[in-house]
Amino acid sequence: MSGDDGVVGIGKTVCVTGASGYIATWLVKLLLARGYTVRATVRDPADPKKTEHLRALDGADERLHLFKANLLAEGSFDTVVDGCDGVFHTASPFYHNVKDPEAELIEPAVKGTLNVLGSCIKTTSVKRVVVTSSMAAVGYNEMPKTPDVIVDETWFSSSELCRQSKSWYVLSKTLAEEAAWKFSKDNGIDIVTINPAMVIGPLLQPTLNTSAAAIVNLINGASTYPNASFGWVHVQDVAKAHILAYEVPTASGRYCLVESVAHYSELVKIIHELYPALKLPQKCADDKPFVPTYQVSKEKTQALGIDYIPLETSLKETIESLKEKGFASF
Repeated sequence: MSGDDGVVGIGKTVCVTGASGYIATWLVKLLLARGYTVRATVRDPADPKKTEHLRALDGADERLHLFKANLLAEGSFDTVVDGCDGVFHTASPFYHNVKDPEAELIEPAVKGTLNVLGSCIKTTSVKRVVVTSSMAAVGYNEMPKTPDVIVDETWFSSSELCRQSKSWYVLSKTLAEEAAWKFSKDNGIDIVTINPAMVIGPLLQPTLNTSAAAIVNLINGASTYPNASFGWVHVQDVAKAHILAYEVPTASGRYCLVESVAHYSELVKIIHELYPALKLPQKCADDKPFVPTYQVSKEKTQALGIDYIPLETSLKETIESLKEKGFASF
């Protein structure tokens, strides 16, 4: 997305589901900046925590329209998507400590995706649907993940493994993406999925999202860091990838979005270099060998036009934003 194509969306209307979320708010911001009219769905338009930050975006007064829609209510997206050129389906719950995984995560993810896609095929206006999936739907399987392994878009997570290990969020994203591809094949609808890893960067919404909370935990006085390695990516790159996946005619299939894979020990090291005065955890939560890192192919996303923001910048911007919003104090 270069500087001169900011008017590409003029005269076009698109829909963003789950618009109050972390990635979705950035997506709405960039769509408005490109001239699109945006129909945004939220669970409760009367809740200022869900809408104030959206209404504050540049261009929102003129071109942002908020709608109430419920993922689980069939047909609840019919009127919203009718007349839209494109639909971005980002709505899906992401949190830990789940009591009833089926009701809290799996059903909203799977049924919600099918409801949105079901509404899209009832109108002739929608040309393409971009679905926010996750690396959770890509790399969670029995394949070894070591530094010489390159994960790419051909990998799929194993729902059996998710069930065995009770990884309910991962299962919800895996099943939702499987359902989306099956629906697309059965109904001839053009979909593209965006599969980001842990998304960090500045927060536009007033609430703390799960991936930013991972950074809060490191800088707010934790005594240990987790023995885990994750892919990390800047929220702006994720939002941009959604838009390119919609705008670039040849975009197709899935797009893994990972700037780099890093162990938590590496994050602590980078944060220490950026903020030497911060009291950071000195040791790992267990004494097992560090979970190895692996690689994720960038070929497909770079061909789409993503030029990744480096992890160091992402961490710095996340921490500055957390501080500004009062989630971290130092």
